[in-house]
Amino acid sequence: MTDADSTARSGAHPGLAESPFLKAARGEEPAHTPVWFMRQAGRSLPEYLAVREGIGMLESCMDADLVTEITLQPVRRYGVDAAIFFSDIVLPLKAVGVDLDIVPGVGPVVASPVRTLADVEAIPDLTPAHVPYISRAVRQLAAELGATPLIGFAGAPFTVASYLVEGGPSKEHAKTKAMMFGAPELWDALMRKIAGIAAAYLRIQVEAGASAVQLFDSWAGALTPADYRDSVMPHSQRVLAAAGELGVPRIHFGVGTANLLGLMGEAGADVVGVDWRTPLEHAIPLVGGRAVQGNLDPTLVFAPTEVMTARAAEIIDAGRAANGHIFNLGHGVIPSTNPDQLTALTEFVHGYQP
Repeated sequence: MTDADSTARSGAHPGLAESPFLKAARGEEPAHTPVWFMRQAGRSLPEYLAVREGIGMLESCMDADLVTEITLQPVRRYGVDAAIFFSDIVLPLKAVGVDLDIVPGVGPVVASPVRTLADVEAIPDLTPAHVPYISRAVRQLAAELGATPLIGFAGAPFTVASYLVEGGPSKEHAKTKAMMFGAPELWDALMRKIAGIAAAYLRIQVEAGASAVQLFDSWAGALTPADYRDSVMPHSQRVLAAAGELGVPRIHFGVGTANLLGLMGEAGADVVGVDWRTPLEHAIPLVGGRAVQGNLDPTLVFAPTEVMTARAAEIIDAGRAANGHIFNLGHGVIPSTNPDQLTALTEFVHGYQP
């Protein structure tokens, strides 16, 4: 990935070429260690809670002006090196007509879980016409953010498939794995369908102005390496290959994926996200010379500031061994997080010198 690749897209801000986030993602030397936080757009911010009051999650994700405001809020407050597009991984499914809702305190709930090939075939492919509010929000954000990159994102096929098959969140993913093991042709059809939707969703975001993308595979940690390689990786590979054609860095992140980090890199990532359970010094040799992202335990922001920053320093020091390091939490911001702690953490990361 070169400077030219990241700035050649029509309308891209020329300052993006010097973005610390994009430089680290390309394996170049940034001016400082870049930092952003998964789930920074919302959850813990009082200004987010104020603008979301009385508005459902999916309804919020379909309002371009609201998406723009929520995405910008943490950039204004924290001074992070990248914005993450405010949306949800099931939004593309809702957009093409899948009957689902995000139930507070539960998560995505699908009215009619996928059970047959006919169920898969009934899911339309995603087109820009399904999500005009996404294109509009990204264009607005790219104009507002200027030299600060916007990260577009999509849910990875396995994680999205789990919601479609289980009908909602699951700890065991029993029905999902039963389909994967017992009905491989149906599983392949479902994963191909979701991969196509995810690839189209990322393309829409990048063509509207996103400077990088992240593929979230939240539940991939439930898999063995062999099952991931045989039944899941080819489909994530398809999404990441399509994103690779767009000339932007690709981040691949999963939770509890210490045993999958090498494969997740091989699937087509430029940057491999590492959750807090795996020390970076253990992860870096596994990712094949790629950049890494992470990985402060999200609960450390509840510790005294000096404890939090001391652990952050250890992570930054460990990250110097990688071919690029983007500082982040090892998962998303916890809703009860004090925003002032994230401000202090951002300032510390930007100013840290060993």
